[in-house]
Amino acid sequence: MTSDDPEDRQSAFDDRVEAALETLPPAEQRMARFFVGQKQAVLLGSAAEIAALAGTSDATVVRTARSLGFESLSALRQVLLADLTGTASPGRRLARTLQETGSDSASALRHVVGLHESALEALKRPAMEAGFARAIDIMAAARRRHIFGIGPSGAMAEYAALQFNRIGLPSSALSVSGVALADRLLWLESGDAVLMMAYAPVYREVEIVLDQAGLHEVPVVLISDNLGPLVSDKIAATLPVPRGKADHLATHGGTMVLIEAMIIALAAKAGETAFDSLDRLSNLRGAIDKAWIKRGTRKK
Repeated sequence: MTSDDPEDRQSAFDDRVEAALETLPPAEQRMARFFVGQKQAVLLGSAAEIAALAGTSDATVVRTARSLGFESLSALRQVLLADLTGTASPGRRLARTLQETGSDSASALRHVVGLHESALEALKRPAMEAGFARAIDIMAAARRRHIFGIGPSGAMAEYAALQFNRIGLPSSALSVSGVALADRLLWLESGDAVLMMAYAPVYREVEIVLDQAGLHEVPVVLISDNLGPLVSDKIAATLPVPRGKADHLATHGGTMVLIEAMIIALAAKAGETAFDSLDRLSNLRGAIDKAWIKRGTRKK
Protein backbone atom coordinates (compact mmCIF):
# COMPACT_ATOMS: atom_id res chain seq x y z
CA MET A 1 0.00 0.00 0.00
CA THR A 2 1.37 3.43 -0.97
CA SER A 3 1.41 6.15 1.69
CA ASP A 4 -0.56 9.37 1.14
CA ASP A 5 2.34 11.31 2.64
CA PRO A 6 4.46 12.64 -0.26
CA GLU A 7 7.55 12.39 1.92
CA ASP A 8 7.04 8.62 2.26
CA ARG A 9 6.97 8.04 -1.48
CA GLN A 10 10.04 7.45 -3.62
CA SER A 11 11.42 10.54 -5.30
CA ALA A 12 10.55 11.22 -8.94
CA PHE A 13 14.21 10.72 -9.81
CA ASP A 14 14.30 7.32 -8.09
CA ASP A 15 11.09 6.30 -9.88
CA ARG A 16 12.56 7.29 -13.23
CA VAL A 17 15.68 5.21 -12.65
CA GLU A 18 13.71 2.21 -11.40
CA ALA A 19 11.41 2.29 -14.42
CA ALA A 20 14.38 2.17 -16.81
CA LEU A 21 16.60 -0.18 -14.82
CA GLU A 22 15.67 -3.48 -16.48
CA THR A 23 16.26 -2.05 -19.95
CA LEU A 24 19.89 -1.18 -19.19
CA PRO A 25 22.94 -3.41 -19.67
CA PRO A 26 24.61 -4.58 -16.42
CA ALA A 27 27.31 -1.88 -16.30
CA GLU A 28 24.72 0.87 -16.72
CA GLN A 29 22.42 -0.77 -14.17
CA ARG A 30 25.22 -0.53 -11.61
CA MET A 31 25.82 3.09 -12.59
CA ALA A 32 22.11 3.95 -12.36
CA ARG A 33 21.95 2.46 -8.87
CA PHE A 34 24.96 4.61 -7.96
CA PHE A 35 23.04 7.69 -9.17
CA VAL A 36 20.25 6.82 -6.73
CA GLY A 37 22.42 5.78 -3.79
CA GLN A 38 25.10 8.49 -4.01
CA LYS A 39 23.19 11.61 -4.99
CA GLN A 40 25.54 14.06 -3.31
CA ALA A 41 28.53 12.58 -5.14
CA VAL A 42 26.65 12.88 -8.45
CA LEU A 43 25.85 16.54 -7.75
CA LEU A 44 29.35 17.47 -6.64
CA GLY A 45 31.69 15.39 -8.81
CA SER A 46 32.81 15.58 -12.41
CA ALA A 47 32.14 12.60 -14.69
CA ALA A 48 35.68 11.35 -14.03
CA GLU A 49 35.30 11.72 -10.24
CA ILE A 50 31.94 9.95 -10.25
CA ALA A 51 33.45 7.17 -12.35
CA ALA A 52 36.34 6.76 -9.90
CA LEU A 53 33.94 6.48 -6.96
CA ALA A 54 31.72 4.01 -8.81
CA GLY A 55 34.61 1.93 -10.14
CA THR A 56 33.75 2.49 -13.80
CA SER A 57 34.64 4.80 -16.70
CA ASP A 58 33.49 8.36 -17.28
CA ALA A 59 32.07 7.19 -20.62
CA THR A 60 29.79 4.79 -18.73
CA VAL A 61 28.67 7.63 -16.45
CA VAL A 62 27.65 9.82 -19.39
CA ARG A 63 26.17 6.90 -21.36
CA THR A 64 24.00 5.85 -18.40
CA ALA A 65 22.68 9.37 -17.99
CA ARG A 66 21.63 9.34 -21.65
CA SER A 67 20.14 5.85 -21.36
CA LEU A 68 17.94 7.17 -18.55
CA GLY A 69 16.57 9.80 -20.93
CA PHE A 70 18.73 12.79 -20.01
CA GLU A 71 20.51 14.84 -22.68
CA SER A 72 23.67 14.97 -20.59
CA LEU A 73 25.07 14.43 -17.10
CA SER A 74 24.38 18.11 -16.44
CA ALA A 75 20.70 17.62 -17.32
CA LEU A 76 20.54 14.64 -14.95
CA ARG A 77 22.01 16.81 -12.19
CA GLN A 78 19.39 19.50 -12.74
CA VAL A 79 16.55 16.99 -12.30
CA LEU A 80 18.26 15.42 -9.31
CA LEU A 81 18.79 18.83 -7.71
CA ALA A 82 15.15 19.83 -8.21
CA ASP A 83 14.13 16.50 -6.68
CA LEU A 84 16.34 16.94 -3.63
CA THR A 85 15.37 20.54 -2.89
CA GLY A 86 11.68 19.78 -2.79
CA THR A 87 11.64 16.76 -0.49
CA ALA A 88 11.91 15.91 3.17
CA SER A 89 11.30 18.16 6.15
CA PRO A 90 13.93 18.38 8.93
CA GLY A 91 11.96 15.90 11.02
CA ARG A 92 11.74 13.42 8.17
CA ARG A 93 15.48 13.78 7.47
CA LEU A 94 16.22 13.03 11.12
CA ALA A 95 13.92 10.02 11.01
CA ARG A 96 15.73 8.65 7.96
CA THR A 97 19.08 9.20 9.63
CA LEU A 98 17.99 7.39 12.79
CA GLN A 99 16.57 4.55 10.73
CA GLU A 100 20.02 4.04 9.25
CA THR A 101 22.03 4.46 12.44
CA GLY A 102 19.66 2.71 14.86
CA SER A 103 19.41 3.56 18.54
CA ASP A 104 22.92 2.41 19.45
CA SER A 105 25.21 5.31 20.41
CA ALA A 106 28.32 3.65 19.01
CA SER A 107 26.55 3.18 15.67
CA ALA A 108 25.66 6.88 15.63
CA LEU A 109 29.30 7.77 16.27
CA ARG A 110 30.54 5.48 13.50
CA HIS A 111 27.90 6.82 11.11
CA VAL A 112 28.81 10.47 11.65
CA VAL A 113 32.56 9.81 11.57
CA GLY A 114 32.06 8.02 8.26
CA LEU A 115 30.16 10.99 6.85
CA HIS A 116 32.93 13.37 7.87
CA GLU A 117 35.59 11.09 6.43
CA SER A 118 33.76 11.24 3.10
CA ALA A 119 33.57 15.04 3.33
CA LEU A 120 37.29 15.27 4.05
CA GLU A 121 38.05 13.06 1.04
CA ALA A 122 36.07 15.50 -1.11
CA LEU A 123 38.18 18.38 0.25
CA LYS A 124 41.33 16.61 -0.96
CA ARG A 125 40.29 16.45 -4.62
CA PRO A 126 42.44 18.44 -7.09
CA ALA A 127 39.41 20.41 -8.28
CA MET A 128 38.68 21.45 -4.71
CA GLU A 129 42.28 22.53 -4.17
CA ALA A 130 42.17 24.69 -7.28
CA GLY A 131 38.86 26.25 -6.24
CA PHE A 132 40.16 26.83 -2.72
CA ALA A 133 43.23 28.67 -4.04
CA ARG A 134 40.97 30.88 -6.18
CA ALA A 135 38.72 31.58 -3.19
CA ILE A 136 41.65 32.53 -0.95
CA ASP A 137 42.99 34.94 -3.57
CA ILE A 138 39.58 36.63 -3.72
CA MET A 139 39.20 36.84 0.06
CA ALA A 140 42.76 38.04 0.65
CA ALA A 141 42.50 40.82 -1.96
CA ALA A 142 39.25 42.23 -0.55
CA ARG A 143 39.07 45.43 1.44
CA ARG A 144 36.46 43.81 3.68
CA ARG A 145 34.93 40.31 3.85
CA HIS A 146 31.20 39.65 4.44
CA ILE A 147 30.37 36.11 5.54
CA PHE A 148 26.79 35.07 4.85
CA GLY A 149 24.98 32.23 6.60
CA ILE A 150 21.61 31.71 8.29
CA GLY A 151 20.66 29.10 10.90
CA PRO A 152 23.52 26.66 11.62
CA SER A 153 25.50 28.42 8.89
CA GLY A 154 24.97 31.69 10.76
CA ALA A 155 26.97 30.38 13.70
CA MET A 156 29.76 29.39 11.32
CA ALA A 157 29.60 32.81 9.65
CA GLU A 158 30.06 34.48 13.04
CA TYR A 159 33.00 32.19 13.79
CA ALA A 160 34.66 32.87 10.45
CA ALA A 161 34.25 36.65 10.81
CA LEU A 162 35.71 36.53 14.33
CA GLN A 163 38.77 34.57 13.21
CA PHE A 164 39.35 36.66 10.08
CA ASN A 165 39.23 39.83 12.19
CA ARG A 166 41.75 38.37 14.62
CA ILE A 167 44.31 37.98 11.85
CA GLY A 168 43.85 41.56 10.75
CA LEU A 169 41.36 41.06 7.92
CA PRO A 170 38.27 43.27 8.52
CA SER A 171 35.20 41.06 8.28
CA SER A 172 31.54 41.05 9.25
CA ALA A 173 28.88 38.35 9.49
CA LEU A 174 25.71 38.51 7.42
CA SER A 175 24.09 36.05 9.80
CA VAL A 176 20.59 37.44 10.27
CA SER A 177 17.42 36.91 8.28
CA GLY A 178 14.54 39.13 7.29
CA VAL A 179 14.74 42.93 7.31
CA ALA A 180 17.58 42.84 9.89
CA LEU A 181 19.85 41.80 7.03
CA ALA A 182 19.40 45.24 5.43
CA ASP A 183 21.42 46.95 8.19
CA ARG A 184 24.39 44.66 7.63
CA LEU A 185 24.25 44.99 3.86
CA LEU A 186 24.71 48.76 4.18
CA TRP A 187 28.44 48.08 4.59
CA LEU A 188 28.77 46.10 1.35
CA GLU A 189 30.85 48.13 -1.11
CA SER A 190 33.01 47.80 -4.20
CA GLY A 191 36.34 46.23 -3.29
CA ASP A 192 34.77 43.84 -0.76
CA ALA A 193 34.15 40.10 -1.06
CA VAL A 194 31.34 37.82 0.10
CA LEU A 195 31.81 34.32 1.47
CA MET A 196 28.40 32.65 1.24
CA MET A 197 27.29 29.44 2.96
CA ALA A 198 23.86 28.65 1.54
CA TYR A 199 21.86 25.73 0.18
CA ALA A 200 19.01 25.22 -2.27
CA PRO A 201 16.35 26.37 -2.76
CA VAL A 202 17.31 29.99 -3.50
CA TYR A 203 15.61 31.84 -0.63
CA ARG A 204 15.02 35.58 -0.48
CA GLU A 205 18.06 36.51 1.61
CA VAL A 206 20.36 34.70 -0.82
CA GLU A 207 18.79 36.54 -3.76
CA ILE A 208 19.24 39.92 -2.07
CA VAL A 209 22.87 39.30 -1.12
CA LEU A 210 23.71 38.12 -4.64
CA ASP A 211 21.86 41.09 -6.17
CA GLN A 212 23.70 43.56 -3.94
CA ALA A 213 27.04 41.87 -4.64
CA GLY A 214 26.36 42.15 -8.37
CA LEU A 215 25.31 45.79 -8.04
CA HIS A 216 28.63 46.69 -6.37
CA GLU A 217 30.72 44.27 -8.46
CA VAL A 218 31.65 42.30 -5.34
CA PRO A 219 32.90 38.73 -6.00
CA VAL A 220 31.07 35.92 -4.19
CA VAL A 221 32.69 32.70 -2.99
CA LEU A 222 30.04 30.01 -2.45
CA ILE A 223 30.28 27.07 -0.05
CA SER A 224 27.43 24.68 -0.86
CA ASP A 225 26.64 21.11 -1.81
CA ASN A 226 23.67 21.93 -4.04
CA LEU A 227 23.16 25.67 -4.69
CA GLY A 228 25.97 26.14 -7.21
CA PRO A 229 24.08 25.09 -10.38
CA LEU A 230 21.24 27.52 -9.56
CA VAL A 231 23.42 30.63 -9.15
CA SER A 232 26.54 29.82 -11.18
CA ASP A 233 26.31 33.04 -13.20
CA LYS A 234 26.61 35.12 -10.01
CA ILE A 235 29.46 33.26 -8.32
CA ALA A 236 33.21 33.86 -8.69
CA ALA A 237 34.24 30.57 -7.06
CA THR A 238 32.35 27.55 -5.72
CA LEU A 239 33.57 25.17 -3.01
CA PRO A 240 31.28 22.10 -3.02
CA VAL A 241 31.40 20.56 0.46
CA PRO A 242 29.22 17.49 1.18
CA ARG A 243 26.87 17.66 4.17
CA GLY A 244 26.16 13.95 4.52
CA LYS A 245 23.64 11.82 2.67
CA ALA A 246 20.85 13.32 0.61
CA ASP A 247 17.54 13.63 2.49
CA HIS A 248 19.29 12.79 5.78
CA LEU A 249 20.19 15.12 8.65
CA ALA A 250 22.78 17.62 7.38
CA THR A 251 26.24 17.59 8.95
CA HIS A 252 28.59 20.59 8.90
CA GLY A 253 31.97 19.17 9.92
CA GLY A 254 33.39 19.44 6.40
CA THR A 255 32.38 23.10 6.20
CA MET A 256 34.05 23.85 9.52
CA VAL A 257 37.26 22.18 8.35
CA LEU A 258 37.15 24.29 5.18
CA ILE A 259 36.67 27.51 7.18
CA GLU A 260 39.60 26.67 9.43
CA ALA A 261 41.75 25.95 6.38
CA MET A 262 40.73 29.39 5.10
CA ILE A 263 41.87 30.99 8.36
CA ILE A 264 45.34 29.43 8.03
CA ALA A 265 45.64 30.20 4.30
CA LEU A 266 44.54 33.82 4.79
CA ALA A 267 46.93 34.25 7.70
CA ALA A 268 49.76 33.07 5.45
CA LYS A 269 48.70 35.62 2.84
CA ALA A 270 48.42 38.39 5.44
CA GLY A 271 51.95 37.76 6.78
CA GLU A 272 53.04 40.34 9.36
CA THR A 273 49.55 41.84 9.41
CA ALA A 274 48.27 38.67 11.06
CA PHE A 275 50.99 38.69 13.73
CA ASP A 276 50.56 42.41 14.42
CA SER A 277 46.80 41.97 14.82
CA LEU A 278 47.22 39.02 17.19
CA ASP A 279 49.76 41.00 19.24
CA ARG A 280 47.27 43.84 19.48
CA LEU A 281 44.57 41.38 20.55
CA SER A 282 46.87 40.00 23.25
CA ASN A 283 47.64 43.55 24.51
CA LEU A 284 43.95 44.44 24.59
CA ARG A 285 43.23 41.30 26.59
CA GLY A 286 46.06 42.26 28.95
CA ALA A 287 44.55 45.70 29.45
CA ILE A 288 41.34 44.00 30.55
CA ASP A 289 42.91 41.15 32.52
CA LYS A 290 46.60 41.38 33.52
CA ALA A 291 46.97 37.59 33.39
CA TRP A 292 46.55 37.75 29.60
CA ILE A 293 49.68 39.90 29.18
CA LYS A 294 51.83 36.82 29.86
CA ARG A 295 50.59 35.20 26.63
CA GLY A 296 52.27 36.10 23.36
CA THR A 297 51.80 35.36 19.69
CA ARG A 298 55.44 35.46 18.55
CA LYS A 299 58.33 33.20 19.46
CA LYS A 300 60.86 35.20 21.45
